Amino acid sequence: MTGTTDTTGAADAIDVLVVDDDFMVARVHRAFVERVPAFRVVGVASSGVQAVEAVDRLRPDLVLLDLYLPDVFGLDVIPRLRTAGHDCDVMVISAARETDAVRGAVRHGVVDYLLKPFEFEDLRARLERYAAQRGRLLATVVRGQADVDRVLAGASTPATAGAALPKGMSVETAELVERALRGADGTLSATECATLTGVSRVSARRYLEYFHTTGNAEVSLRYGAAGRPERRYGWRA
Repeated sequence: MTGTTDTTGAADAIDVLVVDDDFMVARVHRAFVERVPAFRVVGVASSGVQAVEAVDRLRPDLVLLDLYLPDVFGLDVIPRLRTAGHDCDVMVISAARETDAVRGAVRHGVVDYLLKPFEFEDLRARLERYAAQRGRLLATVVRGQADVDRVLAGASTPATAGAALPKGMSVETAELVERALRGADGTLSATECATLTGVSRVSARRYLEYFHTTGNAEVSLRYGAAGRPERRYGWRA
């Protein structure tokens, strides 16, 4: 059976369908999603067939898809959705660590791939990254190659993926700061970055300097009327 929720609410909410055959796991994932602003769960499905039926009825924007389903392998659900004319995005959430599964997910155009088990912050960072990219795609007017490049840059793999961060730094926070820099209209100060990401100014400055050290961000100085110049950071395209 597919669980649903009231679909009334903010028009700009991102509707999510959770697909997992384990009832308790699905409940946890649902609770995680609903803790992230702008996201709401409109249904839960426990099999591939139910997933397709739920997408037909609920028209979600994003499907959180487990791969180990009782009737089909999760990735086989995606072509069924496309054949039915659905263009919803798919984020894989699975314990499947096989290389073929990851490659298959990439070939099917999933927006992300999160391994179980994970913490709330792991999912939150990926949902927020998805929301930012989705917003850019919806708002972009393509006038030339520069606009296309800007969209593709926002969809690229995070610079921190697979990187060994300095001691005391987390991948999740690094991705938050990176996303803020990528999405900024111009440059950011440490204070502005802290406001956007919700981390302290000191932490924001540390991550910004890290990206400057790795060559992913450039620094410029803004001189005010008095005092030391303000360091501002911009993402390198």
